[in-house]
Amino acid sequence: MKTKVRGTVSNAKQILALLKSRAEGDDQRFFSIALQVAAAEARQGRRQSAEEMRLEIDKARARDSQGPSVAISFAQPRGDLEGLLEVKQPRFKLSDVVLGSGLVERMSDVLRQQRKREWLREHGKTPSRRLLFVGPPGSGKTMSAEALAGELNVPLFVIRLETLITQFMGQTAAKLRLVFDETAKHRGVYLFDEFDAVGGRRVATNDVAEMRRVLNSFLQFMEEENTTDSLIVCSTNHPSLLDGALLRRYDQVLEFDAPSSQQIKSIIKRNLKPMKAPRLAWNKIVEAADGLSQSEIVRAVDDCVKTAILDERNVISTSELENRLNERRNMRVAFSKNEQV
Repeated sequence: MKTKVRGTVSNAKQILALLKSRAEGDDQRFFSIALQVAAAEARQGRRQSAEEMRLEIDKARARDSQGPSVAISFAQPRGDLEGLLEVKQPRFKLSDVVLGSGLVERMSDVLRQQRKREWLREHGKTPSRRLLFVGPPGSGKTMSAEALAGELNVPLFVIRLETLITQFMGQTAAKLRLVFDETAKHRGVYLFDEFDAVGGRRVATNDVAEMRRVLNSFLQFMEEENTTDSLIVCSTNHPSLLDGALLRRYDQVLEFDAPSSQQIKSIIKRNLKPMKAPRLAWNKIVEAADGLSQSEIVRAVDDCVKTAILDERNVISTSELENRLNERRNMRVAFSKNEQV
């Protein structure tokens, strides 16, 4: 009898908490409590009703993850965080990024864990949230971070390294502390681009004591518990420069490559819209684009489309694409020559 009364009181409290969270618009808390109710059902042997509840919760979350029809304006950081974090409204989903199937599968797994994070926590597990993106410039790393934010319907916070890193002793680590405190307060995707500036090897010959302290602080902050499960995404073009101790801290290390022949075609087709390209010689185009990054190919196609618009036509030719892609390659060669001078 006592057990029954205790269960009734507990259910009443959970129902009240559900109503309050819904009234306050706190969806994360609402779903978390609902999953607790489902877990209680399972513990009492009512597994079918527990599974049905979890299924309905997953459906509701899937609808929410598609985002509202009108974009939400995320508040810009203020106070000490102003100028240190730049918040962006995500414009992309994972389907908008042209990536290899293996990379898409691994990122989809991260998203699945994030979407069902309360379920994992019920079983004493935490979702993957610390990611390292490795690959050449323009291979889709930054766009992929934005796509993760878009899929989870959370803001993308870009850490501005030029503001983070200072010459004053202790100040960089203190600013880093502010960033990680924010990840625990506001759920989002936090992007450290060109991360080798922070995560360089502690034994590098040009290293200084201050940067060693910064890296040690970063390693410590990465290990801290985080109830918001915010995603920490570090991106680098030079993985060989990173300190080896970092690898143990990441849940996933994702390698981005230059686009394959099939990916080159997909990138060009997506970015040609609304222009027509009825008879393209794809062998020639792929050959001209071989070795270029995604961003270079996109810019080449964009140049073709803008020229066509100004010429008042709606058709793009093979020769136009070849010329624009070769221009991008020549720009790369010219840049590399300047670097060697």
